[in-house]
Amino acid sequence: MIQNDQIAEMGAGDISLIDSTRPVKYICNNTPGRWLSLHLPRQSLISHLGLEPQAGSFRHGGTLAGRLLSRLVTDAVNDNSLSSAQEPYMQLAVYDLLGALFAGSDPAPFSSHTDKLFTRVCRIIKGRFTDPDLGPCEVAAEAKISLRYLQKLFTSRGATCSHFIQSLRLDYAAQLVRRRASLETGQPLSQIAYTCGFRDYTHFARAFRRRFGRPPGSQTDSLRGDVIAMGAHR
Repeated sequence: MIQNDQIAEMGAGDISLIDSTRPVKYICNNTPGRWLSLHLPRQSLISHLGLEPQAGSFRHGGTLAGRLLSRLVTDAVNDNSLSSAQEPYMQLAVYDLLGALFAGSDPAPFSSHTDKLFTRVCRIIKGRFTDPDLGPCEVAAEAKISLRYLQKLFTSRGATCSHFIQSLRLDYAAQLVRRRASLETGQPLSQIAYTCGFRDYTHFARAFRRRFGRPPGSQTDSLRGDVIAMGAHR
């Protein structure tokens, strides 16, 4: 089999990923054989695995995952008892076995597809980070990708979705704390915490101190001192 300049000499049980939108060539050399094709929706496969397998990738069927996948597909073809209610679960089983086979063939962590998707994910979070109910599961659901894929998008960039959400909340909190100080509104710090998406003030104060090196209250005092010092200098 040849696709994308990749050549795979396949034996019984061997598995290759084929891009059906691109040319593929099979050469049998007068050797009897039988091919079994399983058509999978590309975007669903990518979203479930959290990686983008390359067309032309090849794996020997001698691995445990290869044997299980071959047996699963062959039995499904020969057994007509599969109900429509069972099909989605069988599809996920196929996806997971493909992931076990091709996880090592993941290309460079960044591509035009993943960059655009990551940008969209960040846009979703920036639009909703003040919602206390927003977490990785909700982000993945709105982006219509699996939680596994969402996590991979962030870990490949040295971060996590939860940390990104919290960072946006803390940055916004710091802005509100500075405004509170400059306008001397006396707004309760707990109200600022809730406005920024934190349910618990103690957790907010601990995270704020860890991020900025001081508790929210001292941030206010520090800003007032800066303002007075600037006025005295003038």
